[in-house]
Amino acid sequence: MNTLELLELLEGNARLTPEEIAVMLQSDPGEVRRVIQELEENKTILKYITLVNWEKAGEEKVSALIEVRITPQRDVGFDAVARRICRFPEVRSVRLMSGAYDLAVFIEGRTMREVSHFVATKLATIEGVISTTTHFVLKTYKQDGVIVDDGEEDRRLMVTP
Repeated sequence: MNTLELLELLEGNARLTPEEIAVMLQSDPGEVRRVIQELEENKTILKYITLVNWEKAGEEKVSALIEVRITPQRDVGFDAVARRICRFPEVRSVRLMSGAYDLAVFIEGRTMREVSHFVATKLATIEGVISTTTHFVLKTYKQDGVIVDDGEEDRRLMVTP
């Protein structure tokens, strides 16, 4: 069984059952279960998620990308500061970047004020953080490979017998 194909199937639809995957990969469901368990144990599969359009659910959330410039620390580089930032519950993602800033920190809050408060009182005050630049997300068109709201209405004419 091709593990990469299995991972691609699960990444596209985490609700697939081992039986469905086995049919798609022409494999045994027991073997699929074993491989999935092994991939979970060795942390290749980190988590199964549901992508929610919170706006349609009636929940307002504010997302922001914060560019963070930091001073790398001896022997650990950027890792110690990045790990510290990861511990905050507001933080959704932290990535080391090339270019004008070092870390891209994606956060969520209930209001712009809450996000601003997080940046000013928690993020910017971490030892080693030189500067931050906050970019608020105004609208999401595509997330994790899924078009959130394509704005296209069905323009086909209804055909009735």
